[in-house]
Amino acid sequence: MKTQEMALLIQDAVLLPGGRLEIRIASPCDLRMIAEVLKGHYQLAFAAQKAGSDLPCYITATRCNIIDFNQLADNTLSIVIEGSQRVKILSAAQQRDGSWIARALPCQNWIQEPIAGEFEIISAALEQFYQVNPDLLELYSQVHLEDATWVSQRWLEVLPMYNRDKLVLVEQPNCHKTMDFVLQLLKSHVDV
Repeated sequence: MKTQEMALLIQDAVLLPGGRLEIRIASPCDLRMIAEVLKGHYQLAFAAQKAGSDLPCYITATRCNIIDFNQLADNTLSIVIEGSQRVKILSAAQQRDGSWIARALPCQNWIQEPIAGEFEIISAALEQFYQVNPDLLELYSQVHLEDATWVSQRWLEVLPMYNRDKLVLVEQPNCHKTMDFVLQLLKSHVDV
């Protein structure tokens, strides 16, 4: 696989393949960067912010697509992005205007797997989470509660954990450790 130059959007959040996130873009450098992406000059990578490092973000990131956007009343931009492919950030350079361009290498996405047995609890709990948080559910035209990979990646996006801890799970070869982690977390908080 060959490396790609990508515009780098850095936030204090994690977005994984198949996930969707609505973000408010306010700074002029980020608005210009999004315009360059929409013109087709760059692909967009989304990465979790990392302080005190050579890179401004964690090396595990996600290539994403802008699937919707709206100008808000205060002249900022609201965009909805959808993760498509895991990437590894090899290097990043800050442009004069403050935006970031990264050199990234595509990585293998987790393969789809059916949810079975006691792990069905995780899927049911995510469905309940979305019922309580309908604004997050509205981002999706389809949910894949039967797919262990999709469910575990959505949990990693919404769990209140440090990004560094989430990314330890993301960097595993499949969703199994995440499924085990979420199941144990649910069992520790409710009688299942």
